Amino acid sequence: MRAVQVLTTTGPSDIVVAEVADPVAGPDDLLIEVHSVGISFPDLLLSKGQYQLRPEPPFTLGVDFAGVVVSGPGFAPGQRVTAVGAYGGGAELAIGSPESVFALPDAISFDEAVALPMNYLTALFALDERGSLREGETVLIHGAAGGVGTATIQVAKALGARTIAVASTEEKRQFALDAGADEAIAIEGFKDAARELTGGKGVDIVLDVVGGSLFTDSLRSLGSQGRVLVVGFASGEGIPEVKVNRLLLNNTDVRGVGWGEYAFSHPGYMQQQWAQLVPMIEAGIVKPPVGKVYPIEEFGQALIDMDERAALGKSVVRIRD
Repeated sequence: MRAVQVLTTTGPSDIVVAEVADPVAGPDDLLIEVHSVGISFPDLLLSKGQYQLRPEPPFTLGVDFAGVVVSGPGFAPGQRVTAVGAYGGGAELAIGSPESVFALPDAISFDEAVALPMNYLTALFALDERGSLREGETVLIHGAAGGVGTATIQVAKALGARTIAVASTEEKRQFALDAGADEAIAIEGFKDAARELTGGKGVDIVLDVVGGSLFTDSLRSLGSQGRVLVVGFASGEGIPEVKVNRLLLNNTDVRGVGWGEYAFSHPGYMQQQWAQLVPMIEAGIVKPPVGKVYPIEEFGQALIDMDERAALGKSVVRIRD
């Protein structure tokens, strides 16, 4: 079968599509015929050898994938599913654990489905579990036109929040509005704009996938008892530091959001989250916006585009039609 392989951890430009042996499913595993694969930040880090998990090359990329069940426990052959794993989904056949494989509602395509496990379950974990979001609160979202950003917009709306999207260009701001954001503002001056939009009160939650130089103004944009949720550092400017006296004086929090570490170490948690997400999908509030769709041979280019922050929504690699 064909698989997207890392032969050397020298980055996405050196990713290859190679013929490899079909995977062999164990008695507790699902064998899945893959149709689509999502482009995710862990794939980029894996290709560079910079992820916390460092498999020995050669290995197959692909964290989020979707397709149909070939065989395995708990699902019928031919059932449409999406799945998440550490890596290995970027191939014509992949192995999934019943713990992290999810039956797809009919309204969701395979291309849309690959946005759901990593991005939407991260957003739900961030807002509900870590952010303690309450109905009527206001959420400011950095990187709002990206995969996690658009997921957060939609999940926050489903949980009854007001959403303010922050993005660098007019095109990205419109994309965030089309995804469901209530307002969209530019990066430049976002702190003051957010204060104005909230009548001087400040926002309740900032979801930050960017980090870097924006972080201090993210803290300053919070209202009393506000929370900054740290999801990632896509800016590449380094990891910001927090002066904790600011937290004390303003009664604010900074909370880490490590969905993967939590979800994979708490059996049953992902399925619990999925059960919470499905009604949002069926209500039409969660509808993943798909960005560019690439052929399997351009998996590396898709990662480069994401790294350069050129992607809108969830980028997808099509394994088969």
